[in-house]
Amino acid sequence: MQRRYPEVKVAVTAAAMMLTGTCAFAQSSVTLYGIVDAGLGYQSSSTSLGSTSGGHSAFKMINGVWAGSRFGLKGAEELGGGTKAIFTLEEGFNSATGAMATNNLMFSRQAFVGLSNPTFGSFTAGRQYASYYQLLSAYSPTTWLTGYFGAHPGDLDGLDTGYRTNNTLLYMSPVIYGFKFSGSYSFAGVPGSVNQGSSWAAAIQYAQGPVGLAVGFSRINNSTPGGGAFGADSATSNAGAQAGVSAVTNGYQTAQAQQRFAVGAGYTFNSQFDVTATYTNVQYIPGINSLFRSEQIWNTGGIVLHWKPSPTWDFAGGYSYTRATTANGISSSAQYQQFNLSQYYSLSKRTGVYVLEAYTRANGQTLATNGKSIINATATIGDGFNTTPSSSRSMVAVGAGVVHRF
Repeated sequence: MQRRYPEVKVAVTAAAMMLTGTCAFAQSSVTLYGIVDAGLGYQSSSTSLGSTSGGHSAFKMINGVWAGSRFGLKGAEELGGGTKAIFTLEEGFNSATGAMATNNLMFSRQAFVGLSNPTFGSFTAGRQYASYYQLLSAYSPTTWLTGYFGAHPGDLDGLDTGYRTNNTLLYMSPVIYGFKFSGSYSFAGVPGSVNQGSSWAAAIQYAQGPVGLAVGFSRINNSTPGGGAFGADSATSNAGAQAGVSAVTNGYQTAQAQQRFAVGAGYTFNSQFDVTATYTNVQYIPGINSLFRSEQIWNTGGIVLHWKPSPTWDFAGGYSYTRATTANGISSSAQYQQFNLSQYYSLSKRTGVYVLEAYTRANGQTLATNGKSIINATATIGDGFNTTPSSSRSMVAVGAGVVHRF
């Protein structure tokens, strides 16, 4: 997560003039930044999404675990009166193969332009994180446990960076007496409908001294009328693919709409110890063409303890519990308990090594890929194993790697 680490900014005057096309007397800058992260990982059982048998242990190279590998450009130009023109272009990549993080998307992580003012806030347009994530991320388990290993199972509640929204207009207020609020709307552009495929979100955050609190809501609409196969015109489409499909949500991916409500809080005891906690409520709402028939709801509670005993060491531990409601003929609702540990050592201001451990236990039942058959719930960890979950109710994962920021 980029917010955890200060970026090392490189001011390149000539590049700024070429990339922004500004006059010689304009105060402008362009920042080049990036992260490269690679390591090794083990999981006790690996199978294809939707399978409940045939799992095998796997040892493989993993990348973008502590912080997604990326490179990007940020720019700002003074327009007068404190107002700035701003832009961000950020591409994710696989450090193990050099491939794009998302095929056919050149700047898959972020691509937006806008205006900012210290008195009035900022307004941006493009592919970006919705307001829900931006103000809740400070209390997300991914801060110290990573999204790959530490997001709530499958990143069901969207507290990691997986949910980016296309065609988005976003307003972010300045801090007012400790409060900050934001709202975003994402257009799908489907002819004849404003709502179909759109997404919107709103959130408010309060941070004063050692206390922090945020509340957010988001809604994602499927551009396919009445639900069904996820439409490529949907605002959260990743080159046509649906975000957040995992062993937890696999049987419900034909929903007409998804809704998420979240509360996050944090308290900093001192420079060495802090705690964060989250509660989320997620609803997958069926339409007439959805494969499942009744609304499915998951409630998740989680807590993370972070300890920094020295300037170079960071340790964290976390626990989350997710429980689904009984619906769609299921009498024993799915439950997921996830335990996480992380250790991080700073070799320098820009480079660190890490080790991560995680365990998930699943119980109860869920729906199969066809949205109708009832199967045993199977384990998955974070959102790094969404396409390779366990074939059984339990799963163990361990990872280690090195991350460098420039």
